[in-house]
Amino acid sequence: MSILINKETKVVVQGITGRYGSSQVAAMLDYGTDIVAGVTPGKGGEVIYGVPVYDTVFEAMEKHPEINTGIIYVPPIKVYDAAMEAIDAGIKVGMVAAEGVPLHDTMRLRDYARNKGTWIVGPNTIGLITPGECLIGSLASDYAIPGDVGIVTRGGTIAIELIRLLSAAGIGQSTCVGSGGDKVVFRNLAEYLELFDKDDQTKAIVLNGEIGGGKEAECAKIIPQLSKPVYAYILGRTAPKGKRMGHAGAIVGSEAESWESKCEILREAGAHVVATPWELIDELKKLKTDE
Repeated sequence: MSILINKETKVVVQGITGRYGSSQVAAMLDYGTDIVAGVTPGKGGEVIYGVPVYDTVFEAMEKHPEINTGIIYVPPIKVYDAAMEAIDAGIKVGMVAAEGVPLHDTMRLRDYARNKGTWIVGPNTIGLITPGECLIGSLASDYAIPGDVGIVTRGGTIAIELIRLLSAAGIGQSTCVGSGGDKVVFRNLAEYLELFDKDDQTKAIVLNGEIGGGKEAECAKIIPQLSKPVYAYILGRTAPKGKRMGHAGAIVGSEAESWESKCEILREAGAHVVATPWELIDELKKLKTDE
């Protein structure tokens, strides 16, 4: 098993004819992701990489009722309308790649999607991958290997590096997810921990957080209730105070949002807190040995 995506995932891509969207589609198709339709208003009838393009998500799903997952590659200001269309059309799993989506748009979409039973990854996400089965976005397709370690991270580049290092050490992954780097995201880290905890294939969970915000504190509240071990690696140990570390959400607004505080609260909750990726590998190898 896995979380959110697998070999049965059928995808529609909004913004498929854009420069970035079309390049991402090519890479996902090469990986084996089943992209059955694309959407760009006004360009219905075109075909890209063998994928038919429609004017609306509703039309695409009428022609391809098997679609269950949507990817949105549109500018930040257009995300709200695109996501609302996807949700109303019946998409149950979605991904928004854009960074800098207006905060109130994200907040309204967050509530609407939950009420409709739709799980959206992002915004500002590199995507997710279930190794050997499905790639949504651009997350480490050259490195990910199947296994039983679930990974959720706030970052993109660090996600690729963690997967590369784990795979090189022979530690495979069940599913890897970039939850999103904006201040507000559609689903918080704690919710991904709960998904992994319910997944039969996942035996251990890697939580890759960073300074800023309260998402790791939310994780600390639920970690004692989880049945699987959580390994936490927090970024931002040397980040200057008051300076944003890459992501919109990676800035210390209070002492509780600092690297030290996050490590402490997660450790107190029962997570195995590590300081480097190499220490993470050592700890996961110990887990395998104990099994």
